[in-house]
Amino acid sequence: MYNSTVARLTYRALLGRRRALILFALPALLLVISLLVRTLTGADDQIAADVLGGFALATMVPLIGVIAGTGAIGPEIDDGSIVYLLAKPVKRPTIIFTKLIVAIGVTIAFSAVPTLLAGYILNGNSQQIAIAYTAAAAVASVAYAALFLLFGTLTRHAVVFGLVYALVWESLFGSLVPGARTLSVQQWALALAEKIGGGDLVSSDVGLSLAVALLAAVTVCATLYAGQKLRGLTLAGEE
Repeated sequence: MYNSTVARLTYRALLGRRRALILFALPALLLVISLLVRTLTGADDQIAADVLGGFALATMVPLIGVIAGTGAIGPEIDDGSIVYLLAKPVKRPTIIFTKLIVAIGVTIAFSAVPTLLAGYILNGNSQQIAIAYTAAAAVASVAYAALFLLFGTLTRHAVVFGLVYALVWESLFGSLVPGARTLSVQQWALALAEKIGGGDLVSSDVGLSLAVALLAAVTVCATLYAGQKLRGLTLAGEE
């Protein structure tokens, strides 16, 4: 199911100069903010949770997911170069699965790892806050990568739709409208963070069992549907 050639091409596309600058900028900003906060306020568990929850998980992770997920396939569809890949003797599900693995790896590397470092900078992992938010960032990365990879197969405006979802639905409606929180990847990921961290510093509006089921469902369904859309694109190109 995994093709090394497809993976290499995808990594090269995602880590090109322009995308790499954006990918590095967000984690760097998180670490700078964490250093400033620690210097000015000292180690404070509540502030650490606020920074990791408010910036790392709510903003940085979905934005990196948008860049990695849509960038794994969207540009190839936009410029038509996907035709050359589809002409190779590689199964369509293999292409999608490989691109998903690459998108997940890039998203985790540029979001979960910086979240862990920021957590240790902010409060030295007191009350397991750094580990809790790192785990949340990692599982959210999987769902975001699958979801935004699907966006990349559905529309040429995948980045726009991804940003609308990440910034409007997740950040705005997800924080202001109680009912919308149940359908938020961020809240599903927070359920795991709450289980690991415990206490009152990390909380989610979704139970852990439901959150795990929804994360798995979104990841699997988005991946399968993306494969179906890619198969349809192939058929259209062959007709």
